[in-house]
Parts: sequence; C-alpha cells; structure tokens
Amino acid sequence: MTTKTITGPFKADHVGSLLRPENLLQARKDFQEGSISAEQLREVENKAIAHIVDKQIEVGLELVTDGEFRRRFWHTDFLEHLNGIEGYVPEVGYIFNNEEETEKYNVRNTGKISFNPDHPFIQDFKEFNEIVGGRAVAKQTIPSPNQLFNIGIRDESIYPDIENYANDVIQAYRDAVKAFYDAGVRYLQFDDVYIAGLSSPDIPFNDGEFSRDFLIDLALRVVNGVLEDKPSDLTVTTHLCRGNYRSNWAFEGSYDLIAPTLFAKEKVDGFFLEYDDDRSGGFKPLGHIPNDGAKVVLGLITSKTGELENKEQIKKRVEEATQYVPLEQLCLSPQCGFASTHHGNLLTEEDQWNKLKYIVDLANEIWSSNR
Repeated sequence: MTTKTITGPFKADHVGSLLRPENLLQARKDFQEGSISAEQLREVENKAIAHIVDKQIEVGLELVTDGEFRRRFWHTDFLEHLNGIEGYVPEVGYIFNNEEETEKYNVRNTGKISFNPDHPFIQDFKEFNEIVGGRAVAKQTIPSPNQLFNIGIRDESIYPDIENYANDVIQAYRDAVKAFYDAGVRYLQFDDVYIAGLSSPDIPFNDGEFSRDFLIDLALRVVNGVLEDKPSDLTVTTHLCRGNYRSNWAFEGSYDLIAPTLFAKEKVDGFFLEYDDDRSGGFKPLGHIPNDGAKVVLGLITSKTGELENKEQIKKRVEEATQYVPLEQLCLSPQCGFASTHHGNLLTEEDQWNKLKYIVDLANEIWSSNR
C-alpha cells in the first residue's frame, strides 16, 4: 500500500506528536513491569493509533501521523536502534527553563555507526500506513541526523575525527531514508533541536570544541549529504525546535545566525519553524529562503497551552511573513508536537483537537480568500 500522492507540507499541517491517552500510558507501564506481553501492548498501540488517525482526518487535516505513540521520547527511540548507538540513563537529564530537569535518558556512541536493516520503525510505519489506508498522507517523523552531534554522544576513541563520524552518520541516514521510502513513506520529517541551538546566543548541548560557523557548515553538509540522492517523489522537511517538554522550553534565540547558510542552502522541501512567542525572533531571516524554494510552515499556534490564539492576530502575523516569503509558499502549524515525550504538554486531548481544527479553519480562511 502507498500513501496519497498529494505532497506536503500542507497549508494546515502539524509537527507530529500527540498526547498519549491514559490507557496507552498504562499499557506501556504494564509491559515494562512484565504484566502484559509485547503483543498485548502492540494491540493497545494499534487501537490508539487508529483512533488518532480518524481524529486527524475528522478535523480536516490532509496528513496524519501516528502521534509517536510507540515512542517514549521524540528522538532516542529511533537513534538507539541504529548500529553503534545505545540508549542509557545519564546522571542528569537536560536542564530546561527555570531549572526543570527532564527525565534522565539519552543515547551514546558505542561503535561504528550504520543503519540497522531491522530497525523497528520500518515495520511500525508499514502497520501505520495500513491503518491510514490511503485516506490521508501518512507522515513519518524521525530525529535529524544532526542530533547525533550533541555533546557527549560521539565516542572520540571510536571516532577521533569528526569528519569520519559525519560520513558514517550521513550513510546511516541515507540508508534509513531509502528503507522508509521502500516501506511506502512519501512524507518524511527531520526533527532538529540541534540546528535551532546553533542560532542560540550560547549554543546549548555543546562543549565549544568547534566554532559556530564550522558547526553550521557541518550541519548543512550532513543534511544535504543525506538527501543527495533523494527520490523526486519523496517530500522531506525539517522542524526546528527549542525544546518541548511538559510545556517548557530549553533555550531561545532567533534564526538570524543560521539563516544565511541553512535557510538558503538546506535541500529540504519545507521548514517547520517555531513562531509561537518572542523566543524565536522575527520573520526577517525568512528572506534567505529562495522564492519558489522550500515551503515555510509558520508555527504560530502554540502546543504548550490549550487557549486558542486570536484569529486576527494570527492572520496579521501571516501577512507580516509575506514581506519575506510569498503567501503561497507559507503554511500554518503548531510550533511543535503536543507530546515530544511520553509525559505530554500541559493541555487536554480536547484542547489538542481544538487546536488542530482551528489551524485547518484558519488555513482555509487565509488561503482560500487569496486564491
């Protein structure tokens, strides 16, 4: 089975993760404690995914995700199943705003990195795609290859030269992209906190060994290397995020420092960008994105609270963005997922669906009135 052939990003889109229902969280806990089998957990997951696929279609979205319902974290579940990477419990978690510490879990390099042909995400997508059944575009999200360049992941005894490390990461992701494509993926998203961090005043999750300019250039080379032979009918986007954990954030900083390189030259089909508050700066950096190039998905609707934004204010902000990017090149979405980790943001499932329907309705108003 293949997905619909209409390509994203869509005028009304969303980043990926959705709030886990209580019965799914309980089933995962029961599985970890050994009181239910993997097959029983899978059954609960599949029913929950089928429900949210129906809900996404019901609110009017043309794309659907699996809500990342089989994951604990947005990134570690994928990365730890690559060859040469393992998950582990560090002494401290990431430190977010107001000194909030995240749940302790991370990944590290333990050997030569390559793609695992038995990576569970491939089968996960096949089952998800069967659930979708061609009713919408099935979107797959994975962490960007650049997430493997955060401090403390590369083992310098295995990879003393960062360029050799980068080459293996690129090849692993090239193989991953091909495996997803062969499984039926036609809409793939790289989630990238790392690149957003390169535009922060103090680069987070980094030890200062390399200059900002070198790291920005390397990040560009990594993504473009992965996409060098991308099939023409595969849409790949990147989502830049400054942290999303229980409605909290990790850092701030505009896109100014990365825009001349990454916005101008990254060979993706779309950028999902946070713009739900002033931490992300203004729209001027969007001027580096070529006209008729990548679509720009404005994350003007926050996933961190349940309150609906003022409609006229959102329309005004979209109009402001057209100073730098043509309206037809713009789209609308939440700034991030609703549950980047299993904990979820501090809003209700009803709030979540209201937000997504609001985005669909707003997008219809904005773009239908300008056709």
